[in-house]
Amino acid sequence: MKPIEIKKDIFWVGAIDWAIRDFHGYQTPRGTTYNNYLVLDREITLIDTVKHNFAEIMLKNIKHLIDPSQIKNIIINHIENDHAMALDKIMAYCPEAKIYLTQKGKDGLERFFDLSKWNINVVKTGQKINTGNKTFLFIETPMMHWPDSMMTYIEEDKLLISQDAFGQHLASSSRFDDEFINCSSEEILNDAVWDYYANILMPFGFIIKPKILELQKMGLEIDMIAPDHGIIWRKNVSKILKIYLDIAEGFAEERVLIVYDTMWNSTEHMTYPIAQGIKSEGLDCKVIKLRATPMSIAITEFWRCRGTLIGAPTLNNLAFPPVMQFLDYLRGLRPKNRIVGTFGSYGWGGGAVKEMNEVIKKIGLELFEPSLEVKYRPSLDDEERCYEFGKNFAIRLKEYHKQFGPF
Repeated sequence: MKPIEIKKDIFWVGAIDWAIRDFHGYQTPRGTTYNNYLVLDREITLIDTVKHNFAEIMLKNIKHLIDPSQIKNIIINHIENDHAMALDKIMAYCPEAKIYLTQKGKDGLERFFDLSKWNINVVKTGQKINTGNKTFLFIETPMMHWPDSMMTYIEEDKLLISQDAFGQHLASSSRFDDEFINCSSEEILNDAVWDYYANILMPFGFIIKPKILELQKMGLEIDMIAPDHGIIWRKNVSKILKIYLDIAEGFAEERVLIVYDTMWNSTEHMTYPIAQGIKSEGLDCKVIKLRATPMSIAITEFWRCRGTLIGAPTLNNLAFPPVMQFLDYLRGLRPKNRIVGTFGSYGWGGGAVKEMNEVIKKIGLELFEPSLEVKYRPSLDDEERCYEFGKNFAIRLKEYHKQFGPF
């Protein structure tokens, strides 16, 4: 693609990665983009770079507009490899350019490059640079989602370049939210937002809310948000800000996810009457088999539902490994404000439910008890127990959900 003007004299010069399906262990069935931005002014400024193997695409986009040697300033909002590792490629053209980043960004970047040969400028929240007709305001956002992270606000254009916040792993020839919705659907875009938040930003909800409120207190007028991945927000700015605030407040839908895996279908057989018991209380229910579903989708559904039931057979006195992999992934994301129950099947000795419950308690989630186990294949009596288990979980979930307001 060629560069695309997103505001007057501000151009997207990034790259679309249609083929990527794994992003440091997080599955990306829709691909992604590496967004970066070139600002044409008296002093030409580049904001972020791209993943290293897309450097030539970035350079071609820049060359459509200027000779890269004309770049005077480079702002690095985030030093993760997919945003900063093409820095040396661009600096080869403009070795005298000033580089602006946070102290943590400098500390991290010097692990990859010899910064002594470059003009490095450490910035803090509130600092500004003027490039002629445009003023750049720096806003530190540590742990959203790395310690080095910051955002850059261009005052005259009311443009927030937000690094990873508000992004999505979504490859598309559309650059803007309204374009994407017109050619695809709002539902797919919303799903991509939830998927990205659940798998990337979930551990940092306690930071996200105060940071958005800080932006509002600074009196910043924002009429466009340009993240480093996915679609640029120009028509639904207030909507994406509200989505993030709602999620950070503990938003979830009043419904149940059943996530499980099975060896000889006994645990799977339990999911049918459990789901019926949930439905008897008027709650919607979604069922996911882990080895048939990308982990990122299972995690996203977990985050969207107020309650989850996790099922596993016992193998060697422990929970079936695919289920423990899900719980281990979840443990790293540190979710809050969710209620979780467990069920499973076993042959001559149990153990799956006990192990799962221990992990759930360590994560700090609300544990629904008692759990449910059946021996070998569920009998008719066991099916009735499964139905009651699902029904009782739904009753408890409705009570639990009331703690979180009108969501």
